[in-house]
Amino acid sequence: MYLCPITGSLEGRVSTERTIICGRYELDALPIGQGGMGAVYAGYDQKLDRRVAVKLIRFPLGVQDEALEQRFRHEARIMAKLEHPGTPAIYDADVYEDAGGVLRPFMVMQYIEGATVDDIVAEHGPLPVPWAVAIAAQVAAVLQAAHHRGVFHRDLKPSNLMLGSDGGVKVLDFGLAMFHDPELAKLTRTGTVLGTPAYMSPEQIRAATVGPQSDFYALGLVLHEILTGRRLFDGPTEFAIFERQVNEAPRSIREVRPDVPEELDRVVLRLLAKRAEDRPAHAEEIYSALVAFAPRLVPMPGYVTPTLSSLRMYAGVIGRIIDDVPSPVSPVSAPEPPQPHDVEFSRGDIARARDEAASLAGQSRYGQAIEVLSAVVAPASRVLGRVDDDVTALRLHLAEVLFEGNDYRRAATVFGELYRDLAIRYGPRDERVLHCRRQEATCQALLGETTEALAGLRRLLDDEEDLYGSLDPRPLELRRQIGLLELGMGDTGRARETLSGLLEDLTRVYGAEHQEASRVRASLSRLSM
Repeated sequence: MYLCPITGSLEGRVSTERTIICGRYELDALPIGQGGMGAVYAGYDQKLDRRVAVKLIRFPLGVQDEALEQRFRHEARIMAKLEHPGTPAIYDADVYEDAGGVLRPFMVMQYIEGATVDDIVAEHGPLPVPWAVAIAAQVAAVLQAAHHRGVFHRDLKPSNLMLGSDGGVKVLDFGLAMFHDPELAKLTRTGTVLGTPAYMSPEQIRAATVGPQSDFYALGLVLHEILTGRRLFDGPTEFAIFERQVNEAPRSIREVRPDVPEELDRVVLRLLAKRAEDRPAHAEEIYSALVAFAPRLVPMPGYVTPTLSSLRMYAGVIGRIIDDVPSPVSPVSAPEPPQPHDVEFSRGDIARARDEAASLAGQSRYGQAIEVLSAVVAPASRVLGRVDDDVTALRLHLAEVLFEGNDYRRAATVFGELYRDLAIRYGPRDERVLHCRRQEATCQALLGETTEALAGLRRLLDDEEDLYGSLDPRPLELRRQIGLLELGMGDTGRARETLSGLLEDLTRVYGAEHQEASRVRASLSRLSM
């Protein structure tokens, strides 16, 4: 999947020695790709009689961890739901016991034939402008789908992009997306932040809150490299590369390749802005800016064949759909009348739905849990009212399951509607209101809507400090979240002010060596890069 040539052969890498896991997946002896999170093996699914790629996961600290195993299963399910033609299909995810008796997670994926973009550049040199932007535009389309679900790649680089013989690009190895929890993002290997230094954004290096713009920065680095034939920021050590990523302005592509259009050069330089908020807001914007530079693509001998493939036939029809047709004006609808089945609805249905959903969520079956709760919310709201105690508890349960299931967009909507309803009945200082406000902003942050998230968190901070006092643990933690978001946006001045003031207060309350103070001190130390 990661290093397969167009022919599909694995010369010099295939062995008759094979490992079989779970009594089904037969692995080649040597991996075809390795990274910080594990290794990928070409394999064979004995049950379904097909080639597969199997990724064996290695946890960041190299130590078995049940919490991370559960997180892995959950995130694998999220990735499986992407179902995008630009990502390998995920067939299975589980844990097996290796020869040393250690449980090890694995993921079974679609086996992809093609050539990685780094191999193409190594052999071919800088790519023709149309093909470079065509590759980047396809990546932008994949990122649009992933970001919509709150999933960020975090390790985008040429070796994670595979070009097939039909011209389609597959974005591989969302490995670091598996560990995008704010705390897990700081886990290190050999003393460095997880990621590939030459393709990491300034905010990643500083271990700040990461959003879609971090993937856009990496895409800018990839596009710069495939247009020039060499990495933009490199160095003898990881720290040297980090310094350049954070402090050195990117060079214009036209300095080394004058045939690149000026407008395309400006697009790349915008992707490489040091401040996240100066980069494009959405992947769709990047896609629209790039496709104009690839009006026609001439097949690349040895990599992309001129044969009309079924994928091109299929995509060709989709591409004919007109997207600027005005939507018909919807008439104002009257309130929805009671439904016949509402008569049979009872509070016991709410309790049963919540119990069933809790059981499903406990097994990480969030999609089913959401279906169970959603089916009851509508009739419960009609019969009992939206602000009935049982109904609001049901709605809050739904919002939390949506959040746990990484459906941040729907969760933000439910949290927002809920806190407004609760505030009308119980007042703006009700703890549930404050909790829902925080969760709505957190969802926005996880979706990369940083400006909206910061505005909501700052308003919430004012209210919490007024209610609890500025030295209460709740507003103190809120200030840390705000500081990390400011740092993630590239607003280093404001982040330094927020985190410095927080460190002073944490030291006064808990002492200089307390864990909370140490965490903030570590964040401040990264601002000195």
